[in-house]
Amino acid sequence: MCGRYALYGPHSRLREQFGVELPPDWDEHYNIAPSQWAPLIVAATDGAPELVMARWGLLPSWVKEPGKVPQPINAKLETAAERPMFRHAFAHRRALVPASGFYEWAVTPNGKQPYYIRPREGNFFGLGGLLEHWTGPDGPVFTFAVLTTAANETMTPIHDRMPVIIEPEAYRAWLDPTLRDPALIHEIASPCPSDAMLACRVGRSVGNPRSQGPELIEPLE
Repeated sequence: MCGRYALYGPHSRLREQFGVELPPDWDEHYNIAPSQWAPLIVAATDGAPELVMARWGLLPSWVKEPGKVPQPINAKLETAAERPMFRHAFAHRRALVPASGFYEWAVTPNGKQPYYIRPREGNFFGLGGLLEHWTGPDGPVFTFAVLTTAANETMTPIHDRMPVIIEPEAYRAWLDPTLRDPALIHEIASPCPSDAMLACRVGRSVGNPRSQGPELIEPLE
């Protein structure tokens, strides 16, 4: 499961890691939530990385009445290649979702406790995403979902699922629309090593999608 994430920090560092420029008006976001718009990275026609803005909640191109179908924010890596909702994007429109970190909630006797998970080294995660292009009465809309996989040792005490995290050296292969072999795609999306991430408890205010600010990622004592 991945229901919230953050994207902040100097634009220059994102350009260094992903090779794209954020929109000049993109501000720091500490609580990106479903139905909100966020930057994604896809392969341009020449294979170079390209940034697009998309809405979180996948809407396939073949949908006729959006209000009558679910618009999932996550897709399971294990089944995305077969499920009608995801299989076209999984084969042709894989994307990277740049994230400074993501949130997950652990079930405790005192209620759900949010955690913030960030890279141990480096500036960003490249989350594995699926992109779709839907055209409605108001024109074309890009939408996306975040792929999830089984939790690693760091995540297991918090939740049994976690986002797919692509290693930087595999970005180009992940984005390559000519790569169709599910076995190779799954190999690229192998679980992120436990020692590559840090998790800390944070305040419950992140549960409100209107909450913003760096205080959301401050560890609780």
